[in-house]
Amino acid sequence: MTRGEFRQLVLRALDELPQQFRDALHNIDIQVRWRPTPTELRAARVRPGGDLFGVYVGIPLTRRSHWDSLVPPDFIIIYQRPHELHCRTEEEMVKQARQTLLHEIGHYLGISEKRLRELGVG
Repeated sequence: MTRGEFRQLVLRALDELPQQFRDALHNIDIQVRWRPTPTELRAARVRPGGDLFGVYVGIPLTRRSHWDSLVPPDFIIIYQRPHELHCRTEEEMVKQARQTLLHEIGHYLGISEKRLRELGVG
């Protein structure tokens, strides 16, 4: 799958999210990259051999102050290669991309990793 095709798949997954999640996104950029770097894997505490489908980079809404209003956009990175390795069909990739987006949007909203697992998007 080309990067452009995967980007379209991620946009499709984003469009399928409930409206309240899409409405909550302000000043956030969603990026697509091939795979996480070793530094990104370490920062996310991914064990050797583990995969990272996406990551949120920024200041969660719950930790922002008025000083954070003039900062560049936060961003969510969705990694193409892990999706391709773990999904057999395009529909599975859309489903996984939607799950990844929900997870990372949860971090943007200030939801902890533990709570995201409890909610079924961990």
